[in-house]
Amino acid sequence: MAAIGSAVGLGNIWRFPYVCYENGGGAFLIPYFVALFTAGIPMMILEFSVGHWARSSPPKAFKKIGKKWEWIGWWTVLMPFILAAYYVVVMAWCFSYMIYSIDLRWGINAEQFFLKSFLGITSSPAVIGGLRVPILLGLLAVWVCVFIILYKGVKRIGKVVALTVPIPTILLIILTIRGLTLPGAIEGISYYLTPNFSCLLDVNVWLAAYAQVFFSLGLAQGIMITYASFLHKKSDITNNAFIVSLADAGTSFLAGFTVFSVVGYLAVSQGVGITELGIGGPNLTFITYPTAISLLPFAASFFGMIFYVALLTFGIDSAFSMIEPVTSGIHDKWKISKAKATGIVCTFGFFASLIFATGGGLYWLEIVDHFIANFGLVVIGLVECLVLGWMYKIHKLREHANKTSDILIGKWWDILIKFVIPFVLCILLAVALVNNIINPYMGYPWWIITLGGVIPIITIFLLSFVLMKIRPHTSLH
Repeated sequence: MAAIGSAVGLGNIWRFPYVCYENGGGAFLIPYFVALFTAGIPMMILEFSVGHWARSSPPKAFKKIGKKWEWIGWWTVLMPFILAAYYVVVMAWCFSYMIYSIDLRWGINAEQFFLKSFLGITSSPAVIGGLRVPILLGLLAVWVCVFIILYKGVKRIGKVVALTVPIPTILLIILTIRGLTLPGAIEGISYYLTPNFSCLLDVNVWLAAYAQVFFSLGLAQGIMITYASFLHKKSDITNNAFIVSLADAGTSFLAGFTVFSVVGYLAVSQGVGITELGIGGPNLTFITYPTAISLLPFAASFFGMIFYVALLTFGIDSAFSMIEPVTSGIHDKWKISKAKATGIVCTFGFFASLIFATGGGLYWLEIVDHFIANFGLVVIGLVECLVLGWMYKIHKLREHANKTSDILIGKWWDILIKFVIPFVLCILLAVALVNNIINPYMGYPWWIITLGGVIPIITIFLLSFVLMKIRPHTSLH
């Protein structure tokens, strides 16, 4: 349940539907499911196997594989910490909008309200601006929630996910049913699913499919290794990997119906084409959807509240899952109590989030997310496959998974881990690198890209070696 909660997050609601439309509509489902079965599920089995076999956090797990590899474990747990720093800010926005839904405070111009009144957005990332009080309060509330959920360890997580995994799914189904009854819903769904099979000949569509699967499942972030370490010794590893992966894919697909039924309704209500509406990223969640909610003939506040409560409950599982690997790593190596380790990490996380709660925060959020997703996680996934596939006897992990699994994996799995997935990730990395050199992200100057993209990745990489070198008996108090 915790692994499903981690995999299913805000990205399923606002990223998958948009990526699906941009890359061939219904035809995108073909490369998406090919990617899911050739990369997503095999890597999920790999990370579950490592965690279940090592019975420890990623740093300790990689140290068991080879003492010189401990730094990879620290690398995998520090990268999602950066993700969490800005992910929690988006949750703070959702927290504020949940309250704003009561009186539909965004009024008739949701775009003006979000960008100017709420974010107080500045003219460029070079202009930081001041801290936004509503975001700051939401940020504090979310980080306190993360601390409360994590500080007592895995038992508390189990109780939380028993509610936060099924509830948002139920709310999403309610929103989908409501959306499908709206005028224009069919046009929206048709826009979402109309297949453009010519896109299957475009290599970028296949790369987008692999990227979506890789990032959506929460791979290469130390999360699945950590959660698998808590599984019962006889737990079915392969089954768990299939269940988590398919639950994530199913939620993404359902979210497409939720989103595009409402987008179709909004287009019909305003008498414009769907292509004229901003449906990518934050625009969808904080501009397009609020505008549509305001136009609902009845119970607009109720459905607005449901939408943002669903986003918050989807997001909280992903948020604390990004922090748990770091706290587990610190607890395992330096024997600091779980409560103190969680307090240290959440405090650092709160202060790291402050830059994204300023007037220029949206710019920096998009910059950091772009580079962490397109480079940081891809490189970690590639290194994981190379080290576990080539520097370790991969068949041992396969045999470990098969000991407790109903679905047995064969040598084809070794081939996927050693050859297929590294090949795909290398192409992803090369294409992303070339694109960013030819066309710097959003046309920003190089100093901004270096500050928001290159420096965080290099810092995390170097810090991984520093943490590996600090001896276990050295105090971190």
